[in-house]
Amino acid sequence: MAAPRFGTNPFTLGVASGDPAPDGVVLWTRLAPDPLATDGSAGMPPRVVPVHWEVAEDEAFGRIVRRGTEPAMPELGHSVHAEVHGLRPSADYFYRFRAGAEISPVGRTSTAPDPRRRTDAVTFALASCQSWAGGRYAAYRTMAQEDLDLVVHVGDYVYEGRDTETLANFRRIHAQYKTSPDLQAAHAAFPFVVTFDDHEIENNWAGGVSQPDGEASNEPARFAALRAAAFQAYYEHLPLRRIARPQGASIRLHRRVGYGDLATFHVLDTRQYRDPQLDPGFPSAPLHPASADPARTFTGTEQERWLFDGLDRSAARWNVLAQQTIMAHFDYDTGPGVAVNHDQWDGYAAARQRVLDFVAQRRPSNPVVVTSDWHSSWVNDLTAVATDPTSAVVATEFVGTSISSGCGWADEVAAAVPHNPQVKFFDGARRGYVRCEVTPQEWRSDYRVVASAADTAAPATTLTSWVVADGRPGAVPA
Repeated sequence: MAAPRFGTNPFTLGVASGDPAPDGVVLWTRLAPDPLATDGSAGMPPRVVPVHWEVAEDEAFGRIVRRGTEPAMPELGHSVHAEVHGLRPSADYFYRFRAGAEISPVGRTSTAPDPRRRTDAVTFALASCQSWAGGRYAAYRTMAQEDLDLVVHVGDYVYEGRDTETLANFRRIHAQYKTSPDLQAAHAAFPFVVTFDDHEIENNWAGGVSQPDGEASNEPARFAALRAAAFQAYYEHLPLRRIARPQGASIRLHRRVGYGDLATFHVLDTRQYRDPQLDPGFPSAPLHPASADPARTFTGTEQERWLFDGLDRSAARWNVLAQQTIMAHFDYDTGPGVAVNHDQWDGYAAARQRVLDFVAQRRPSNPVVVTSDWHSSWVNDLTAVATDPTSAVVATEFVGTSISSGCGWADEVAAAVPHNPQVKFFDGARRGYVRCEVTPQEWRSDYRVVASAADTAAPATTLTSWVVADGRPGAVPA
């Protein structure tokens, strides 16, 4: 692999780290001197380029502790996923890349704590839904200044277009989003743990089925090709480990990330294995009777078993289910009927009840669900019987608002909230993220919002704060 020469900076998309472990992290970058090239090549020639990386204990790189070289290959869009091992637990590090004579910006990352030792705290941000059309990423600008251990991103990292089908199409969209200096700043400041929702592929897709009104609705082969292209572009642009490299129209995203003895993040994929949506009505439709069919799955049988096994074996004080769409039951009909959003867990009621039954019976320590998708802020009780708000509270759900995507259906939600006592808080007007501070004694969620997604000058402020006490499911105002 000959050393390349670049006519312009190849690190236009920044740097990132992700999936921290006690002994290391994965480091990411993509060589992209022309990030929006129409052919999806980002201006790179069709040959392998060596990319060198360094990890240091200081920002000036006077104490380099690990270094290596990764091949940036054209078949992966010249992206780099360097898996670093041999680092100390609970430690901060700095990293950078070099290609030829060009050196990348410096990123900062942190390793996870040693699971054999007591961990006193973890602080993370919950993020999602960052439509490019929504304005500058003001929330990321202020998030990057927080004191966080990591960022958990639960989907809609990019938004597809109606004509987005090829690998070149998806690469260009990801590259466009990555040109944001605010998004780059957040990635350079903290390791991310990511999973996708629908818009990284196609709105409301479900397993091998395109959205009901999609171009590929009745063409399974065409949608499989679209899905394969979307999965590859997603992998190429995010700090994922090599085990997540897609195999055609299949990708492994569900995984666990541990933070000492304090927290385990059970990261779910509720798109790739789910059954088709029963009713596309938006934001709701009358409850379809088949939603209660126990044969319907939201996570797939294998992933459901994986989740239950992990919860059963977990020794962590807090068990975090990081997933995509609202789990709590929500009835939009303010009269005697029932209307739900069938794209959420309400459309897969039996699958949700299996999760709640497991939690109620096996009692894993402090289950907390972190969710997004709905471009709004919620605090929900998860009750033993999802549709009975008077049944025992078994877990808490924190739903984060969007980074920039609007909530045009907020009035319809607000009108129904008084009829849904399991919803403790709702706000659909503001954009931002949730800062979660977790200790052995309590979980605190601060809903951090910005004045406007486009106004990066104003800092985020705290809209509301909620806490869950160790051993007492259900959130209360801080």
